[in-house]
Amino acid sequence: MRQGIAVFLLCAAPGIEVAVADQDPTSGQDRDLDLIPKEAQRQQPSANAQDAAPRAIQGASRLYLENALSVSSLQSELAVPAPTPPPYNWQERLFFDVRKEWRLTSRLGLTYSGRLNFRDENDLSFPTHENVINDLREVYLDWQPWDRTYLDVGRVNLKSGVALGYNPTDFFRTRAVVEPLSADPTVLREDRLGALMVRTQQLWEGGSLTAAWAPGLYKPSPIYTNLNLPSVDPMLERTNARNRFLAKGSVNIASNFSPEFLLYREGSRTRVGANLAEGLGQKVVAYLEWAGGRRASLIDDALHYGRETGTLPAEAPSVVPESPRKSFQNELSVGASYTTENRITFNLEYHLNQAGFTHSDWINWFAVGRGRSAATPVARELWYLRGYALDQQDPISRHSIFLRADWSDAFVPKLELTGFVNTDVYDGSSLLQLTADYYLSDTWTVGGLITTNVGAAHSDFGSLPQAANFLFKVARYF
Repeated sequence: MRQGIAVFLLCAAPGIEVAVADQDPTSGQDRDLDLIPKEAQRQQPSANAQDAAPRAIQGASRLYLENALSVSSLQSELAVPAPTPPPYNWQERLFFDVRKEWRLTSRLGLTYSGRLNFRDENDLSFPTHENVINDLREVYLDWQPWDRTYLDVGRVNLKSGVALGYNPTDFFRTRAVVEPLSADPTVLREDRLGALMVRTQQLWEGGSLTAAWAPGLYKPSPIYTNLNLPSVDPMLERTNARNRFLAKGSVNIASNFSPEFLLYREGSRTRVGANLAEGLGQKVVAYLEWAGGRRASLIDDALHYGRETGTLPAEAPSVVPESPRKSFQNELSVGASYTTENRITFNLEYHLNQAGFTHSDWINWFAVGRGRSAATPVARELWYLRGYALDQQDPISRHSIFLRADWSDAFVPKLELTGFVNTDVYDGSSLLQLTADYYLSDTWTVGGLITTNVGAAHSDFGSLPQAANFLFKVARYF
């Protein structure tokens, strides 16, 4: 019965006729308007910007058709051979992306966000159901029973955090990203599945209070790959496998300083967190995002999940040292943004994931995998650890540095350049991405991106199968 109600709520909105949208042509990729810095608005962010923004953009819509062609180059040799199949060599993606809000009454609204994908790639048969994938990101009713009181029911992409590269307090990020075109964390925050939940929010002059409850409706499912994604299934087992509760509140202590505090409960695990942001003059914003709670290491969590979902043999011993002992683990993003006179915004951040791989964990990972065949259970288990971290949207390494730059009207008007580098502190290996979008008109955009993994063979990013990815896109906005 409860599953039938969930499916009804999730399938009601896509059949509604989509109206012409007022897409902002200055945004070639999905952007999170709540992130630091808000250079376009020329204002300093507050830690509770995630709460206020959804109410401020009521009625906002976006509708576009995009064609994206990706070509990848693979590493010729890997320090630890990856299980088959390897990543695709090329992929062609045509998708129709819709974000729309309807005001049904002055106090009742309906929000829908989804993407219908038509795709083909060298490792997919054609035709097959894998060629058509519908990502149902959000569909929910929002009701304002009283002034400054809000209630949302349905599938909601609930975001938290003030950092760009890694958000420890963004608790609902796990298992939510589906077939991304970009590795940019600000894009991934938008292009992901929401959770079926009830969310309430109260705003007042001195701050805000938000509470959300997402019920556990399904058993946890194995980690998906690009070759076994369901076609039209809403994939609620990814977002509603366990009962989850979040409470967060902010207090306006001073101008441009509104710290936010969070309490999160998932299954039997409790975590707390905080978001702080402070403007230092007109061009600099410093911010800190922290979460902590008792948990095991990422290795232990991955092995437990693999055994729970049947991906790994239940009785098989771990190929790397594990310890089920739980302890208080910290997650941290601390950084600052700087905006220049010619509209270049830089963000520099340090990321800590205390549950992630230590230097000795990396030594063990490479030592155990050296000389193994890709088809062996040992190699599959080693790569499963990395796949689990990616599925959870957690940094696999304990320490990393993130640098991002965004330049509007770069060199010529209507050209936007965005680039970032994510570096593992232990070995200096990096993930780099450069994106260029040129706005031909209010309705047409062309662009491309280059993503590459740089590092020695026995390093975090240098050991990945994909050496580089090149993407070219053309988008038509309506």
